[in-house]
Amino acid sequence: MNIHDLKIGDSVFVQSYKHNGSLHRTWSKALVIDILEHCAVVVTDHSWVVEDNGRRWLTKEPAICFYYDDKWYNIISMVRKTGIYYYCNIASPSLYDGEAIKNIDYDLDVKVFPDGEYIILDENEYNYHADIMNYPENIKKIIEKQLNELLEMVKNKQNPFDFSYINEYILKYFDILLKNREEIEEK
Repeated sequence: MNIHDLKIGDSVFVQSYKHNGSLHRTWSKALVIDILEHCAVVVTDHSWVVEDNGRRWLTKEPAICFYYDDKWYNIISMVRKTGIYYYCNIASPSLYDGEAIKNIDYDLDVKVFPDGEYIILDENEYNYHADIMNYPENIKKIIEKQLNELLEMVKNKQNPFDFSYINEYILKYFDILLKNREEIEEK
């Protein structure tokens, strides 16, 4: 199976692992709103998130999430009253195995603010895990290359780092919700 086995309107789990195979984080539900050539676009909205330490929290706003099967990152765009914030995870390419969209989280994150400014997060965590989990050199090189690619996308406001692009997906998400509600009411 792969992300192309997902269909628009499907509800799916999302699971993130660490390099050593341990479960890192799980989202209880994500609604598939688009399938692109190499990407599943899903929305998490009031979804339970469970961390590896057992902490549970509920997402507060819709997040348009881009899970690529050919990139070493995924992008979460959080739609807030104050603008669109992005949280980008350096992670293995995502796959769908019939149970969940899955990837391996490689610690480094990029947070992008509505004004386009960004910060790189968790460099110490990356260095620590690279050491104790023995990240292979080829993985480290891929991570560095993909982080640079991601930062260029941010700087150039390439999709999905463009408000109008995200706005289209917000509208699509609400259309799908409306259609689902109408179908339930007809039954």
